[in-house]
Amino acid sequence: MADKVLLSPEEAAQRLGCGRSFMFELIRTKKIESIKVGRLRRIPVAAVDTYVAELRADQAQAVA
Repeated sequence: MADKVLLSPEEAAQRLGCGRSFMFELIRTKKIESIKVGRLRRIPVAAVDTYVAELRADQAQAVA
């Protein structure tokens, strides 16, 4: 079985270690990419990785 490429908001929140409500806030404010698959909202695994990379870059820039 192949690894997932799309995560539910709950799975993405778990992967980030945050709550479901915060994940929906990230989706609503377009801070994390999401797509619609039929009636479902899904987050690409790559989008989670990109979001974390952006957070790290922002924090590194703030320290420098």
